[in-house]
Amino acid sequence: MNADIGSSRVSGTVRAPPSKSYTHRAILAAGYGDGTTRIERPLVSADTRATARAVEAFGGRVEGIADDSERIEVEGFGHPETPADVVDCANSGTTMRLVTATAALAEGLTVLTGDGSLRSRPHGPLLAAVEDLGGRAESTRANGQAPLVVGGPVDGGRVSMPGDVSSQFVTALLMAGARSEAGIEIDLETELKSAPYVEITRELLADFGVETENGGKGFAVAGGQAYDAGGEYRVPGDFSSISYLLAAGALAADDELTVEGARPSAQGDSAIVEILDRMGAEIAWERDAGTISIARSPLSGVEIDVGDTPDLLPTLAVLGAAADGETRLVNAEHVRYKETDRVSAMADELEAMGASVTEREDSLTIHGEDSALQGARVDGRGDHRIVMALAIAGLVADGTTTVAGAEHVDVSFPDFFAMLADAGADVSLD
Repeated sequence: MNADIGSSRVSGTVRAPPSKSYTHRAILAAGYGDGTTRIERPLVSADTRATARAVEAFGGRVEGIADDSERIEVEGFGHPETPADVVDCANSGTTMRLVTATAALAEGLTVLTGDGSLRSRPHGPLLAAVEDLGGRAESTRANGQAPLVVGGPVDGGRVSMPGDVSSQFVTALLMAGARSEAGIEIDLETELKSAPYVEITRELLADFGVETENGGKGFAVAGGQAYDAGGEYRVPGDFSSISYLLAAGALAADDELTVEGARPSAQGDSAIVEILDRMGAEIAWERDAGTISIARSPLSGVEIDVGDTPDLLPTLAVLGAAADGETRLVNAEHVRYKETDRVSAMADELEAMGASVTEREDSLTIHGEDSALQGARVDGRGDHRIVMALAIAGLVADGTTTVAGAEHVDVSFPDFFAMLADAGADVSLD
């Protein structure tokens, strides 16, 4: 499916979708529980459906998971059963990494696979950690990539692993470690990238009654803990998705655009508010009310370290293309290992729209003073975040921008294009 976006303005009030990161973790946390948990306002998307299917494969039950669900109910499996069939994680790297550790608690063997994109993503450090804990964890192609064969049961223990590949490895071990006998201690050999995502995990685990420790150079979770959220958990708004709405406001809102559902949480991507403020945006965050108001403003380029906020890189690249001066996105090498190489993808597609960029292995520099965005046909690369970022660029490009692969927004923000249209954007899908 293609999305055609014309140069246009936005205004009014929009509501942020629920957080994908919290929804994944809440569904699995409820799965680790022994009773039934009602999850209020979840994000129902292709990725979170994959996690729900995995929970059912391990012996749990998920009810009410539909596109317009305001709540779903998860009956926990407590201790995972060995799945009766292969677990298909589709395009969801979060699902595969989190449930790799779940599979290590089961007595038999679990086979995990996914689509072509997911089968190209690295899992080696997590597989090594499972084996160090006494489990079985293999890549069928011996390259650290899915399909994976994982089994246990692991009882817990101490592992050492790099922190600069994926914070999801830490999340997976913390979540499973609480249900192991002895718990798990994780020593990090390198700096932890995307560290706020581990804090999201720890915040959610606390809401489910699970205690964890951050020792500075590693994390620990005691074994034998029970998952119990008191029967109900409410998912907060998603700041990764909010970033596109705020970018639309900063670039194309002659009158204010107000985003609801933006209450403070552990999400690192809430840094988008401070970044826009540094760039000169007219922005105000009423934290108690959970609303952010923003209007079109002249922006200036800045340097931004995306080590902890990799999902913001596509949004920031678009903002840089419309700003005066240079915008430098640094510490970005790990952003190449997402659904696609997002550094290269944004460089190529923004250049196709008339932007001037310089790509390095660990950085992307956008030369705003040499950029004049023009409507063009661009490729979303099968990546929801690339699709949405390019659509925002289309709001301020001269002419019509056609984004191929628009359907991939279903991964994290199914209502994205409808919301843009409701705010006044010139959007059509075909």
